[in-house]
Amino acid sequence: MRINKYLADKKISTRRGADELIKEKKVFINGKLAVLGTQVSETDKIEVKGVKQKEYLYYAYNKPIGIETSSPREGLFPLGRLDKASHGLMILTNDGRITDQLLNPKYFHEKEYVVKTLNKLRSSFKQKMEAGVNIEGYLTKKCKVKIIDDFTFRIVLTEGKKHQIRRMCSNLFQEVADLKRERIMNIKLGNLKPGSIREIKGEELTTFLDQVLHQS
Repeated sequence: MRINKYLADKKISTRRGADELIKEKKVFINGKLAVLGTQVSETDKIEVKGVKQKEYLYYAYNKPIGIETSSPREGLFPLGRLDKASHGLMILTNDGRITDQLLNPKYFHEKEYVVKTLNKLRSSFKQKMEAGVNIEGYLTKKCKVKIIDDFTFRIVLTEGKKHQIRRMCSNLFQEVADLKRERIMNIKLGNLKPGSIREIKGEELTTFLDQVLHQS
């Protein structure tokens, strides 16, 4: 987006006021003097003399089994939850702008899980899960399921009701033994060790913010 719209969106000034700040040589993009009409992205570092822009931080966190959803680092909060018995990817940030876009049910974001069951998967399981499952009067949205073996499947959801996968499985007479989240949108858990965090940056961050902040 144009620099003046960016500054207006950040409530730093009006668009016209932003143009004046640029003319007065008070706006810097990545350490360089801004020019009228310059295009910027969320990952650019914008500085306005006399106004300090908050530095937004984003981390991928591998939540271990047995602990409540919380942030291991001060000043960051988790986006969404994973129940105590589940483990895997969480996103930690200090960016309150993206909370609603990620958690509001009117927006669609893919989340991918690998699930192991205690009992053998029934032959109709994939078809019934993908079509939507009635959990206490709510029909879950269509999802994608890939059977890995007799006791393991991969599922991609675009919604996140409380304990949704466990409740869907229970309704189809399957009991969850292990539930691991491996992906949120384009952010992947990869080989991140349990309890560890890694910074989300560069192209990975640009893609993530573009999907979250520019949806309608």
